[in-house]
Amino acid sequence: MPEGDALYRYAKMLRPALEGNVIRAARAQGPGPVPRVEKIIGATPTRIHATGKNLLIHLDNGLVIRGHLRMYGSWEVYRPGEQWRKSPRNARLVLETASAVAVNFNAPVVELIEERALEHYSPVANLGPNLLDDGFDRDEVIRRFRDPLLAGVTIGDALMDQGIMAGVGNIWKHETLFRCGINPWRTVGSLDEQQLVDLVDMARGLLRASVGLENDLGLRRRPRAHVYKRTGQLCFRCSTRLRAGPQGNDVRHTTWCPGCQPVVPGQPEPPVRMRATRR
Repeated sequence: MPEGDALYRYAKMLRPALEGNVIRAARAQGPGPVPRVEKIIGATPTRIHATGKNLLIHLDNGLVIRGHLRMYGSWEVYRPGEQWRKSPRNARLVLETASAVAVNFNAPVVELIEERALEHYSPVANLGPNLLDDGFDRDEVIRRFRDPLLAGVTIGDALMDQGIMAGVGNIWKHETLFRCGINPWRTVGSLDEQQLVDLVDMARGLLRASVGLENDLGLRRRPRAHVYKRTGQLCFRCSTRLRAGPQGNDVRHTTWCPGCQPVVPGQPEPPVRMRATRR
């Protein structure tokens, strides 16, 4: 699934192609509901930005195109007449200006919303502070983590909750927990204030490094994965073989290092059910 940093890069790519340029033609197709393109044609994008895993294209007619990429969606930009790298059958939305063609492929959610209603529209309004925003509010995130209803939730699941903080997906969940030395199955209520602060700061730093922004971790580029998709391989730090198990309602694959992320007494044991891939 594209994460907050991927959406940030898509927004950055789309700005020179669309912002300030009249949309001369637009096409949309299913599966599922599609936006009414007659309301898009003739409009000019004025602002393009990502909030969490949503990409928003603000138009000068008071409407906003919202796209959520879920697992397989993407955006690409082409010159007029240039051959697409993906099949037109998978194009969900096509926006054409005089000098560029922006194509959304495979996104399950592409819709038009009135800008004045955006702050009350739950898929956007219910998001937590965006990790990539310059004005990111860490204290608000910590307050949300301290919701009594989250005390028994595993931290691996909580990090993926966009209502707490927006932008973390499966990759950065893995890497944040590893770098902080926290087992993914620890409950939120078992973590002290400093551990939560460290987790939030680490997640923000990793996402910012991934898109080339200044960060408190001192990283200048996207960091390599220590645990994500490395089940059964040896830990770079301690040489323990990495293990994996299903986590969350969607039974998502979670990998961790038993040496660097030990189980804390009194906390849940990870359900190891997945076969390791040895290398």
